[in-house]
Amino acid sequence: MILRAPANIFIHGHIGVVRASGVEPGEEASRLAGGSGRIPSAFIDDLLARLDIADIIGERVPLKPRGRSLLARCPFHEERTPSFSVSREKQFYYCFGCRASGTAITFLMEYDGLGFVDAVEDLASRAGMEVPRTGPDPTRRAPSLDLDAVYAVLDRANRYFRRQLREHSGRARAVEYLKSRGVSGVLAAHFELGFAPPGWEGLTSALADAGGETLERAGLAVRRDGGSRYDRFRDRVTFPIRDRRGRVVGFGGRVIGEGEPKYLNSPDGPVFHKGRELYGLHQALRGRGGRPARLVVVEGYMDVVALAEFGIDYAVATLGTAATPDQVRQLYRTTREVVFCFDGDAAGRAAAWRALEQALPLMRDGRQASFLLLPEGDDPDSFVRARGAEAFEAAVDAAVPLSEFLFSTLRSEADPATLEGRARIVERAAALVATVPAGAFRTLLADRAAGIGRLEREEMRTIVRESGEGRGRSREGERTPAPRRDRRAPPSIVRRAIHLLLHRPSLALTAARLEGLGEVLERLELQGSALLVELLRIAGENPHLTTAAVLERYRDHEAGPHLVRLAAVPPLIEGGEGLEAEFVGVLNRLLDAVRRQRLERLAGKARSESLSEPEKQEYLRLLAGRGRIRTDAESGPPARSV
Repeated sequence: MILRAPANIFIHGHIGVVRASGVEPGEEASRLAGGSGRIPSAFIDDLLARLDIADIIGERVPLKPRGRSLLARCPFHEERTPSFSVSREKQFYYCFGCRASGTAITFLMEYDGLGFVDAVEDLASRAGMEVPRTGPDPTRRAPSLDLDAVYAVLDRANRYFRRQLREHSGRARAVEYLKSRGVSGVLAAHFELGFAPPGWEGLTSALADAGGETLERAGLAVRRDGGSRYDRFRDRVTFPIRDRRGRVVGFGGRVIGEGEPKYLNSPDGPVFHKGRELYGLHQALRGRGGRPARLVVVEGYMDVVALAEFGIDYAVATLGTAATPDQVRQLYRTTREVVFCFDGDAAGRAAAWRALEQALPLMRDGRQASFLLLPEGDDPDSFVRARGAEAFEAAVDAAVPLSEFLFSTLRSEADPATLEGRARIVERAAALVATVPAGAFRTLLADRAAGIGRLEREEMRTIVRESGEGRGRSREGERTPAPRRDRRAPPSIVRRAIHLLLHRPSLALTAARLEGLGEVLERLELQGSALLVELLRIAGENPHLTTAAVLERYRDHEAGPHLVRLAAVPPLIEGGEGLEAEFVGVLNRLLDAVRRQRLERLAGKARSESLSEPEKQEYLRLLAGRGRIRTDAESGPPARSV
């Protein structure tokens, strides 16, 4: 089998690949974009081809040339020696310290804290491209409604509420309330505070042209049993909640005077999820140049506003709920130091402990968390007004580190002077420490627990490891275990082929010159062979793909983490012809494996029954050894097919 000159022939036949959740590779990359459908993978391929990942990362992290790559200190963990590598050729980054890796899209998601769609739209705007949408959004109730309409009506509602605070005849009560809380006009404008007037249909009448269903989906209107709608927010001071991109996604409303509930939030809907948003984050990002040195997490809207009045503009609120995993992820995408500030009563301590549990799985090396429990009866608003900004910031500086809060709480719940108490502390500490990503911080926590439990360090580390394995949960920052190898045959040849193909996807054209190669490789009974055939098909049909574009197609696929690790390992031969020659050699070895497997089957069949005439001819051809691929540089007559 000899490799012919290039031709417009690609691999034929059905590709049998094991897929995650029954989804095609690349379909995961076509994420839902707003309410208008999915972003096609072809657009993402084109987008990544037009941009240079070094420009994207270089605007945020200083890069220095080092050989064929660019090197920097990793922005995702603390390190003295640079181990963060950016490849222009592959459009891919990888940290050999913490194993952070990905494409330009991944970097914006992790560094700037954007969602997938937001990261794509950010890059598309930079490239001067319009993001297309295809296919339906299953979250939509009706084809006529999309998320653009929801965002638009929320923005109009915000302007309506602000106008009412300036012009409505009943505005005096709202203004008086804000003054009583020490809110200046400048601060009210900064946070865009507004007034939802009393009455049932003020907003719904003013925005009637937007459509009742859109108002309802935006959380601004409530449907009556008879089908009509009324205002959700009435006789309240309003606090617009903006996402990281600055879009109004919902509102909080504080009742004026007496009434229940005191605070009312927008309901969860297409664009608003209370457990994901942080009030004041948009303002903190805007005021601190996009990446504040630290953030203080408080419980209420007025706490954020009051602290800003005193110049403390790095506070955010959890919308009146306990901190959720999504909120803590948002925090650490924004800053490396988070201070959780709660009231000092039992409820505040319980909220602090829940925040600690959410923070532990995200505590990669370099991140910090600490806890400030205010004197009982105080909240951040009352504290800063009574004692001033300097006293509050001094309290923040003196906040208890996560490790101290963790072990002091455990010691308060069990007596370390008794055997039973130490066992209880060790058991609880092991379960918590096991959720921390592998690294120095996890090791030090385990060693601290060993000291309290009077255990050897290695013994405690084993208990932590077994505790984590018992839960079977993946933890952010930990290395994903490599797939278990098929013991029937070593997968090293297939792995090598995939490795080379990732480094130069255009090698698929070399394989595509051999008509029918796909069907032959499908017969190969080695782990990963189906994935190799799938990669050959994708890269062969899209010869312009970069390494980054290939990895994006497998972002949420079960093979994705494995491919990322392979892409991070440089090939032994970097040169063009050398890499192609090595790839051809690997393909020949794979075809030899197919030939051997087929020979064994035919020989086995011949021992138990007679072979058909076509099978005899195939057996003779295989024995003759025909089926080797040659490069263009090698001599010999061309073969037509496998």
